[in-house]
Amino acid sequence: MREESLSVRRKIYRKICALGERFLPDKLYLEMLYQVRMGEKLDLKNPNNFDEKLQWLKLYDRKPEYTIMADKYEVRKYVEEKLGESYLIPLLGVWDSVDDIDFSMLPEQYVLKCTHDSGSVLICKEKNTFDIQSAKQKLEKTLRTNYFYPSREWPYKNIHPRIIAEKYMTDESHVELKDYKIYTFGGEPYLIQVDFGRFVEHKRNLYTTDWQYIDEEIEYPKDPSVQIEKPESLGEMLECSRKLAEGTVSLRTDFYSINDRIYFGEITFYQEAGFAHFSSEEFSRKLGKMIVLPQSKL
Repeated sequence: MREESLSVRRKIYRKICALGERFLPDKLYLEMLYQVRMGEKLDLKNPNNFDEKLQWLKLYDRKPEYTIMADKYEVRKYVEEKLGESYLIPLLGVWDSVDDIDFSMLPEQYVLKCTHDSGSVLICKEKNTFDIQSAKQKLEKTLRTNYFYPSREWPYKNIHPRIIAEKYMTDESHVELKDYKIYTFGGEPYLIQVDFGRFVEHKRNLYTTDWQYIDEEIEYPKDPSVQIEKPESLGEMLECSRKLAEGTVSLRTDFYSINDRIYFGEITFYQEAGFAHFSSEEFSRKLGKMIVLPQSKL
């Protein structure tokens, strides 16, 4: 009976969240959305696990610089100041509107993405077969969307929506770029998540900072049979992460390793928007303990 009641409640909350996405107070919205997405009550007074603490940070840890760090164009200046220009993937252009893009001037291969979201990546591998019209439609739709509202990820709220083009690059696979996503807590690297096979069958392996495999999962399945070699430049990558995360409570900094050279990917404040499903509650709580919330706001 309790499971049935929970199911009914989740359906009601899902409807309310859909209708009131732009109007409900942030705290109430997140409390309902958490039940919808996670099937549990959100405890903001005494948050314990990883997801709960990220929801708390969404509400109570809001700094103007987070908008810059989440903006895929503006963050380049931040990275250049902290690390240097050599860590940036070459920029091919930045535009306010799809109509401003002269596709004929772009190279044979390139990557398009919007500056204010996560997921609008469009990859052109062959210029003569790239569907420009479809790309324009997707980008136009993305530009009209404020990605703060669906999950209340505050850093996205005030980003100026633009489109950027970057150089297309691959790692040793010649197919994709493996993402080395470094979780930092209090500015210190703690966990490395490696995403691979994203365009075939998305997998995700976890490692300690000294490259010991962690037999756990966060949202996507692991594959221990895939032996991901420790990057030669791991120490440098960790130091870059440390510099970018300075002064933050919880942050994920993403990098690529190409021919033993490190390139910056992006900065993420809330893994899976704070709705990550873990293989075990114990692991979720272990990561949650690493997030030390500001006492002045508790």
